[in-house]
Amino acid sequence: MQQIGPLLIMEGPNHSKVPFSRSLYINSKEKVLIDTGANPTDLRALNDQHGVELIINTHYHPDHTLHNHLFPNVEKWINPLEFETIQSIEGIARGNGVYQEWGQEGVEALRKHMPEEWVQNLGEISGTYRYEQEYNFSGVKVNFLHTPGHTEGYSSPYFPELGVVFVGDFDMTSFGPWYFGTDGDINAFIESGRRLLELEADTYITGHQKGIFTKQEFIIAMDKFLAMIDQRDQTIEMYVRQGMNFEELTNIGIFYPKKILSTMILRTWERSGIRKHLQRLGYTVHESSSEIALVNK
Repeated sequence: MQQIGPLLIMEGPNHSKVPFSRSLYINSKEKVLIDTGANPTDLRALNDQHGVELIINTHYHPDHTLHNHLFPNVEKWINPLEFETIQSIEGIARGNGVYQEWGQEGVEALRKHMPEEWVQNLGEISGTYRYEQEYNFSGVKVNFLHTPGHTEGYSSPYFPELGVVFVGDFDMTSFGPWYFGTDGDINAFIESGRRLLELEADTYITGHQKGIFTKQEFIIAMDKFLAMIDQRDQTIEMYVRQGMNFEELTNIGIFYPKKILSTMILRTWERSGIRKHLQRLGYTVHESSSEIALVNK
C-alpha cells in the first residue's frame, strides 16, 4: 500500500488487473473510500483499522464497484449521470450496448447471468456527487472532474492541493482505451484525456496495472495510449476496403481475442466498438444485409 499525504493507494489482486481495480482512501477525520475494486482482505482490514464512512464510485462498472457490499451500512455515491443507469438491469443493458445489439432477449440473458453481488453493489448506491465542485473532507480538497468517454458519466477525482489526480480507466494499459459501451464515446475520451494533461498535477494514479505516473511519464504514455485509436481506425478501414461486411468484421477479433468472443458481453462490446469506429470513419451499416457503406455514397 502506497501513501501520498492523506491518500492511501490500495491495490487489487494481480496488479489491479480487470476484474479488479485500485481504490483510493482519504485518511482524514472523514473516512472516504473511492472505488472498491481493491483486494477485499485489505479493504476489510482498512475498515477495521481506520473505518469507512463514505464510498464514492467514479462510475458504475463492476471492477470499480466490486466490493461495495463489504460495507453494508456505509453511504455510497456515484456520479449524477449514471445514477439513473444503475436503477435497473435494463438501464445497465442499454449502457453496455446489450439492448442495442440483441434486443430484449439480450436484456433477459444479462439479467440471468448478472452476478447477484453486482446487483447488490449498485443497489446500495443511494446518492450522487456534483461535478466540478470542490468537496472538503476534513481538510482534503477534491474535485470530481467530469471526464466522459469511458462512460458518459465518468469522473476523475482531482486533489489540487496535493497535485494528485485519480485517473482510473485512463489506465495506459497495452489493451488501449475502452469506450465500447453504448455510453462510451471516442471523441469524448480523447478530449478528456487531453484535459487530464492540462491539470496542475504531479501525480497520476491509474486504476489498473501500470500504477502511478509522474506528469511527464503520463504525457508520454497518453500520447501512445490515444494513438491506439487511430491504429484501430486503420485496421478496421483496411478490412472494410477488402469488402468485409459488419458480421464478418465483428468475428475477426479487433479488440478482444477471437477465441473469447463467444462470451456475450465481450461480443457485445466488440460489435459496439466497431460501430463507433465505422461511424468515426464515415461509414454506415445496413442492418438488413450487414453491408458497410460510406455515408451519402
